[in-house]
Amino acid sequence: MATIKVQPHAEYAPGGASMEVASGTSICDALLDHGVEIEHACGKVGACTTCHVIVKQGFDSLNPMDDNEEDMLDQAWGLQPHSRLSCQARLGAQDVVVEIPKYSINHAKENA
Repeated sequence: MATIKVQPHAEYAPGGASMEVASGTSICDALLDHGVEIEHACGKVGACTTCHVIVKQGFDSLNPMDDNEEDMLDQAWGLQPHSRLSCQARLGAQDVVVEIPKYSINHAKENA
């Protein structure tokens, strides 16, 4: 089990959030299962960047990034050295702290 702490985000987690989750769970699934409604426009298959998070602590405990995730992250708003697609980042045994960026590239939402 690992703990995910989400830093405050005006839309998704105004007061921040904390949850205990089984190792091997994706960050995206953990957030969604605990009421943090992060965007995931591609259905969690790593084909967009709407679930982009910045891992502030515990980055090295996550599964390695594959080439597809690296390529997709190049399109993410606010890319940082410890950015991950939350749908592809699976928890290890270490606790993680994540920041959800203020913006994402989601044309459907922008045009709504």
